This record gives sequence, C-alpha cells and structure tokens, in this order.
Amino acid sequence: MGIDSESDVAANLQIGPTSLGMVRLYIATETVELPLDFDPDEAEEIAEELRASAARARAMKGAAGKEKGGKRR
Repeated sequence: MGIDSESDVAANLQIGPTSLGMVRLYIATETVELPLDFDPDEAEEIAEELRASAARARAMKGAAGKEKGGKRR
C-alpha cells in the first residue's frame, strides 16, 4: 500500500507529551497499538510536513473542482 492508496482501515490517533519529554503519536486499530515517540524538534518537523501536505491537498482539491467546472466558495 502506498501513500496515495485508499484503505478501509479505521484507526484512532492520539497525540500528546510523555512523562519523558517526548511527543507521542499513538495509533490504534482493532488489532494494532502503535506508540511512536519523537523528540520535540522532530515533532515540530512532522507538524510542518502535515501543514504543507494539507496545503497541497487543498490546492489539488481546488484544481480538481475547477476542472469539473465546479465553483469555489
């Protein structure tokens, strides 16, 4: 499965600090629990990547709407 493949897997995502000063992304599905710990600098880099990806996704969605003749609000 790649980054651009759809999936039917549902997951819960929790984000918060740990008692050791790390930032934890905790991902849980019906069968998997995956705690991912990052130092604060890494967490900020991930946050920047998320923001940049969200901006690109919005741009792609907007371009797709214009191609179909849709109006943007």
